[in-house]
Amino acid sequence: MTATLTEQLTQQTDNLASLKTMLDKELHLISSRDAEALMTLLKDKELLLGTIQDLDEAINPQLLALQQEAPLPEAIQTQIDEAKSLLSECQYCTQVNQLAVEQGQLRLVHLRNLMMDVRAKESLTYDKAGKKKGGFSGKGVSA
Repeated sequence: MTATLTEQLTQQTDNLASLKTMLDKELHLISSRDAEALMTLLKDKELLLGTIQDLDEAINPQLLALQQEAPLPEAIQTQIDEAKSLLSECQYCTQVNQLAVEQGQLRLVHLRNLMMDVRAKESLTYDKAGKKKGGFSGKGVSA
């Protein structure tokens, strides 16, 4: 049981390291605005997250059973600590990526507002009294 658990913990640590690498690449793709590559990466990340979750579900009952018998062996506890550390790094990277996406969205909203202001100024005209008036400068066509 311990050998299998050790192998599973090693695999989970490898999975979390791969996730960390993916999250770093994701931030780069968010920054470079490469939507196509980002969508491909997100699909791969989703698959990896599913694998991590499945392995967690396999590991947890074994850990609980082992903890009830005696304290965890030092080698297993070391692997768990390493996995927790990687998980913490992944969570931090996820927060950074989320902020990057939110900042990108704010920039898009700002750009859209600027464009709408320019359009509004382009349609600005003056009335007979010389006061600013929004709208179209020409007369409408009537049938």
